[in-house]
Amino acid sequence: MKILQPHEIDLIGDWIDRGTQIEGDETCKRIKWLVAEKLEEITTDASGWDILYRDPADGRYWELTYPKSHMHGGGPPRLTHLSVQQAKNKYDVRGRPLHLIPEK
Repeated sequence: MKILQPHEIDLIGDWIDRGTQIEGDETCKRIKWLVAEKLEEITTDASGWDILYRDPADGRYWELTYPKSHMHGGGPPRLTHLSVQQAKNKYDVRGRPLHLIPEK
């Protein structure tokens, strides 16, 4: 699998209908690998569905979401780059300050 590249800002997975089963495309598989093997989980939003990660390789923040909420399990995943300010605006909501490291 390929690590996140400096030019990437948004990875959007899709599901493929194989007739007898539905499976994630290559982007879904890559997102799953990235969050399991390469990214550091920081926190979740108030709903528990959206998750904030940090890439230790370059310090960028990434948000894992499931934007097709009408689908089973929220649908395929999406991994989106967030600035430090965007991350603080969304995730600093639980009564405790979110201490984020500035991006490199």
